[in-house]
Amino acid sequence: MEGSKEKIILNIGGVRYETYSSTLRTFPGTKLCSLTEPHAPSIYDYDPTTKEFFFDRNAEIFSYVLNYYRTKHFHCPIDTCRSVLEEELAFWEINETQLASCCWLKLNNKEVQPEEFNVWDENEQTDDQCLIIQTERRDFSWRTRWQPKIWSTFEKPFSSFSAKCLAFVSLLFIVGIVIIFCEETKAQFEFFTANFTSVGYSEVSQNNHEPYYHQAAYLLHLELFCVLWFTFEFSVRFCFCPNKKLFFQNPLNVVDFLSLFPVYIELFVAGQIQRMPSLGLWLGFVRIVYLLKLLKISKLIETPLILRVLCYTLKSILREICILLMILAFETLFFGSLFFYGELLGSHPSYTGELHLTDILVCFWWALITLTTVGYGDIIPLTTAGQVTAALAAVFGMLTIIIPIPIFLVKFKSYYDIAIFKQKLKRIKKH
Repeated sequence: MEGSKEKIILNIGGVRYETYSSTLRTFPGTKLCSLTEPHAPSIYDYDPTTKEFFFDRNAEIFSYVLNYYRTKHFHCPIDTCRSVLEEELAFWEINETQLASCCWLKLNNKEVQPEEFNVWDENEQTDDQCLIIQTERRDFSWRTRWQPKIWSTFEKPFSSFSAKCLAFVSLLFIVGIVIIFCEETKAQFEFFTANFTSVGYSEVSQNNHEPYYHQAAYLLHLELFCVLWFTFEFSVRFCFCPNKKLFFQNPLNVVDFLSLFPVYIELFVAGQIQRMPSLGLWLGFVRIVYLLKLLKISKLIETPLILRVLCYTLKSILREICILLMILAFETLFFGSLFFYGELLGSHPSYTGELHLTDILVCFWWALITLTTVGYGDIIPLTTAGQVTAALAAVFGMLTIIIPIPIFLVKFKSYYDIAIFKQKLKRIKKH
């Protein structure tokens, strides 16, 4: 049995199988591979007359086991009991993690399409890993040597001790700029409530504004200090990013880029803000992107599995979500129009002021709030036609929201089963 072309005969539960010894050597350390060793006839039940090894095992499952040695892809029959399959695999010393994904899903009664399994497999690789892989494919130069290290330091908080320290410092700056943003909004609110009347901006002595401007300047300098750090961090990450296109496809990087502008714009138009206080409000509105930087905290902790599954589920049903929004938009226009003309034709014109039906856009607002079952109560139907329209809108709104829920749950359960299987494979391979 030394030659690669020498054949071995196996008798499995009365069914004879014949294969090459080289085929059984495909997976060293397994029981079938040990049959190719010289001392195998003395260990196992070997018949020198027929020159075959006998094993009183399941012949049907063994045919799939032997095919696994031939093709390196392990599949199993659909109607196989899982416990029986695990017992047979344990006897042949084959890890159950080698089972193909399609058969694993069928074996566990998981109605998941193979393409969904592959999509999760592709998405499981993070963006930063993809970028580093692309770097390794390039020429080995000085920049290529340092690029993965610097990129990992700024992008992967747990890659090294320096990366952890850098992430902690960045987190402090993020928290600091959020606190500064809250203080700026508080100061702006107090200033505008004190200096704006129902007519408009009140002409008050410039001396009354000096405390506000001093506080605003102090907060602006603190904000500038934080933004300078963010500018340095973003510049380094952008310069050492192997793929600029993938870099800007990450929403967090887009938020980092947009958060650099508000303070620089305010420094550029600082003289006009005193003449046009409303410009400061618009700049304050743009500063909302500072709050989005808090999402970077998710990099410092491991994203929960159920949250990742939820994200992939939403991506997979994006088409269904768009259709749902189109239906909701149609219902809003339809019931809003019915409500508008039903109230006008069925009531006295003097009621229009009480109902706030100044135009049809107000009715579209009412229809959207009713369809989503919120119902603020700011607009109510007073006529029979309006009440019937409101009842129909509420019913159709509930149906529109309830019907897509099973689709979402089925998709979510499919991705969750795949994710659990992937984690199980990782744990078994580690051990």
